[in-house]
Amino acid sequence: MNGVQIRSAERALSGGTWLIVCGAMLYSILTVTPLMAAHTPREWDWTAPILPLVVDAGVVIVVKLDDVLARLGGHGGRWPFVLRWMTGLMTLALNTADSALQKDLVGVAVHAVAPLLLIATAETSLAYRRALAAAIAAVNAAQRAERERAEQTAREQAERARQDAREEREHAAVLAREQREHEAALAREQAEREERRVREEREARERAQERERADRERAEREREQREQERQARERQAQERAAAAQRERAEAAAREQREHSERLARERAALWERGPAPGKLPEDEARRIVRAAFEAEMKVREAAELCGWSVGWVSARFAEHRDPAAGCGGAALAIAGRG
Repeated sequence: MNGVQIRSAERALSGGTWLIVCGAMLYSILTVTPLMAAHTPREWDWTAPILPLVVDAGVVIVVKLDDVLARLGGHGGRWPFVLRWMTGLMTLALNTADSALQKDLVGVAVHAVAPLLLIATAETSLAYRRALAAAIAAVNAAQRAERERAEQTAREQAERARQDAREEREHAAVLAREQREHEAALAREQAEREERRVREEREARERAQERERADRERAEREREQREQERQARERQAQERAAAAQRERAEAAAREQREHSERLARERAALWERGPAPGKLPEDEARRIVRAAFEAEMKVREAAELCGWSVGWVSARFAEHRDPAAGCGGAALAIAGRG
């Protein structure tokens, strides 16, 4: 069996294990929830599914971590074993408790199937995973040994190739040395002719470079002049932008001061009214709440001014903050009238 087949078996084991675990969890929740609801105060009936979910979550933790440890070749010690059996026995007890209390032996046997299957699956899948991990380790070791043998063979072949190449290089070096000596004699003669030609070309090149240097200096002076003009334009643009920014900042500061003064006047006007002697008409109360909201007053202070409840005033504040919350504000308004 190769590694692909082992991994296929491992995937089948994992899929089957999780299928059984999920099925047992669903069956346990459906079985235990009525029992918990029957032994829970009526106002806490909604908590009935929590206990089976917590117990089954322990099963999921054990199965998943056992899977990871088995893949890594590790062992969690005695506590995973205790948790695995404790959650399994708890599931068994919760599933059979209702039938046991009614002395229904057939019900006990039927409801014990899923928990017992879950316990056996958890133990069996752990053993299978450890065996598969050992098998994968053996396959990997065999593949590693095969790779090492192939690498050793490749190294030997490479060494032989390097030896052959070294001998060829030595022979080629002898031939090249003889060729270089012959070429050196020809090169000396050619060098003398080239030296004269190079000297003449160098003199011509120096004259051309002198002309190019003069052209570059003239172009550099023109470029510096253009750069100075561009920098002057940029400084003028920056100065204009800074002046515009200062004007915007001063305008924003004036608007902020005017807004603060308006809020202060509105707050003072509201406080001059004093607390309402009773619940004012809704239209007047809404106007007072809107003014209080714009004056950034607290909800309780606005409630004292209009005589309505804090909840109703909170709903109106929410409507002013978010107009889309109008439906929720209408419901709170009905509660405030009550």
